[in-house]
Amino acid sequence: MRRFGEFQKSLGVAKGILTTRLRNLVALEILRLAPASDGSAYQEYLLTEKGRALFHIVVGLRQWGEQYLYAPGEAHSLLVDNESGRPVERLELRSSDGRILDWEDTSVRKRSSSSPKQRNPAATKRPRRGASES
Repeated sequence: MRRFGEFQKSLGVAKGILTTRLRNLVALEILRLAPASDGSAYQEYLLTEKGRALFHIVVGLRQWGEQYLYAPGEAHSLLVDNESGRPVERLELRSSDGRILDWEDTSVRKRSSSSPKQRNPAATKRPRRGASES
């Protein structure tokens, strides 16, 4: 879907609400307006790089919903790999050494203001539960 009418028909929301939401997504540079690809006088909404970067977040929310919001056996759509046609595996968060991380394996640390893109591997480690602290 790329056109206002397609969004409106699919989502079933009032035009005013949809207009506001789409304007906000354009203002946030998640979507951009472009001339219609068919050469008509209409405009289309296209994902920007920033919008495409939300893919993993949307997939993560989708997978959470599939796990917790559907009854066992309840029908819902399926995210599939276009090449193989098989369902996409669950997302995993991995450490730099490849370990699968859970919420309890991470913490938020204050970043140095002098070099915001530089990573400090020592700052990301924290003791495992039950480990003694010195």
